[in-house]
Amino acid sequence: MVMLTGNHLTLEQMKGILYRKEKVFAAENSMELVKKSREAVERIVSEQKVVYGINTGFGKFSDVRIDREHVQALQLNLIRSHACGIGDPFPEIVSKAMVLLRANALLKGYSGVRPIVIETLLALVNHDISPVIPQQGSLGASGDLAPLSHLALVLIGEGEVFYHGERMDSLQALQQEGIMPLTLEAKEGLALINGTQAMTAMGVIGYLEAEQLAYESELIASMTIEGLNGIIDAFAEEVHIARGYKQQIETAARVRKYLNDSLLTTMQGEIRVQDAYSLRCIPQVHGASWQALDYVKEKLEIEMNAATDNPLIFEDGEKVISGGNFHGQPIAFAMDFMKIAVAELANISERRIERLVNPQLNDLPGFLSPEPGLQSGAMIMQYAAASLVSENKTLAHPASVDSIPSSANQEDHVSMGTIASRHAYQIIQNTRRVLAIEFICAMQAVEYRGVEKMASQTHKLYKLGREIVPSIKQDRIFSKDIEKAAEGLKTLNWPKLVQQYDNVK
Repeated sequence: MVMLTGNHLTLEQMKGILYRKEKVFAAENSMELVKKSREAVERIVSEQKVVYGINTGFGKFSDVRIDREHVQALQLNLIRSHACGIGDPFPEIVSKAMVLLRANALLKGYSGVRPIVIETLLALVNHDISPVIPQQGSLGASGDLAPLSHLALVLIGEGEVFYHGERMDSLQALQQEGIMPLTLEAKEGLALINGTQAMTAMGVIGYLEAEQLAYESELIASMTIEGLNGIIDAFAEEVHIARGYKQQIETAARVRKYLNDSLLTTMQGEIRVQDAYSLRCIPQVHGASWQALDYVKEKLEIEMNAATDNPLIFEDGEKVISGGNFHGQPIAFAMDFMKIAVAELANISERRIERLVNPQLNDLPGFLSPEPGLQSGAMIMQYAAASLVSENKTLAHPASVDSIPSSANQEDHVSMGTIASRHAYQIIQNTRRVLAIEFICAMQAVEYRGVEKMASQTHKLYKLGREIVPSIKQDRIFSKDIEKAAEGLKTLNWPKLVQQYDNVK
């Protein structure tokens, strides 16, 4: 069980809840803060004070006062009217993360919702009821209004959900689990949708996949070094300490660990004096990607525990302040950085693929073909990798440099953070496929060199890979191999595979 406080949720806990289906519950002291915040809202309503989002309209309508008898209708109208999401739904796991993150934000006690709202959100998480939330339609300020409105629809028994592998009306799933739909009271609709949880949830899932992919890229690159008789001297510790970047030093250390007992690597001058950059500069390039990923992790863990709605309630209701914590700029930047970092892992991987298949750049059979000329071997795999890399370059254009005014120019600068997070996820999927191609080509290359000479760590990966993709003895439909290898990388138990993992990071 994971206890949510609104302040201490980590990515590691998210992984447990989302992938291992650990249950969640709210901390008692956090719920006490929620109750006090709610009492403040109820006093404002009863005393008929004019406070944005409680008894006023929204956005450009913020100056329109709403009578007390229409407060419930105001919240219901808000959710229905703002549910304007379009396109394919977010992956189910992203939707579940969204619900979890919204509950955690409300638990901070600044939002003025009733405890039952949070309890219902947590019931959705614990019963694996995930709202169907279209991916497109958010500007990333005032928060993720459209996506979170689709989330909020489920709480009132409207909209659709994923439940037990099926897509169905939300009321049907709620009834099966004995969860009562809510009637939203003052401010609750606004508190549910004014936040950055769509971009953050997408970012969390993207980061968790990107982190594993970054580790995998180093071990696959190590196998490529063996396939090309790469020079190990470039990974010497003193070289990287001389520059001083922690992530570069750690990347070099992992590659040395992976290759420490290899008989396929060489020393400088033994075959050649130095390798091409795509081999020699693995610590510098992959290390720089790790720098960006570390930045992303830091920002995600702040945002996962942030109060991002508006207005926020302080000092038992004595202060109700309209601010802009819903603005997604910090996450928009982080997602754009992640796009670039992961795209570069694909970029350098594709160059290593070229070195593996191009007979002008190595002494291996042309395109790793079993019969060069009669059989094309891995020739078009490199084309496919190049295509994905070029697509990544387009997707990596920063979404955060764009803005467009909305709500009659009241909301005149927006983050586009949700677009950035979605594009980051696409880049991650593309990069995994590029690395899958390098994996297939590296396995083929080490077979020509002698599998028995491989390092023990890379040999473990080779054996796993050959359970998924057989050796290339005859041209076949390689598309299937690429997809199988990519899926294998996605589901790989990384720490178990690499026993020395904890010693180098």
